[in-house]
Amino acid sequence: MLTSLEWTGSLLGLVGAYLLATHSRVSRYGWIAFLAANVAMMVFALGIDRYGLLVQQAGFMGTSLLGLHRAGLWPRRRIAE
Repeated sequence: MLTSLEWTGSLLGLVGAYLLATHSRVSRYGWIAFLAANVAMMVFALGIDRYGLLVQQAGFMGTSLLGLHRAGLWPRRRIAE
């Protein structure tokens, strides 16, 4: 299980980086890959008791959520008028 999480997180992180680097119409989906990679690596970090890695991935998750929002993939809240 831990090995699967490690490889899933690593490969999804690479996919996310590649998509963003292409600077194409599909680039914004790299943020989804990053978010999934963050989740996988956070569970992996918990499984191996590495809390520094957990904190790092939690911080990266924040940047992934910001990227999703800025790319228009995170629903925007409408303020009632």
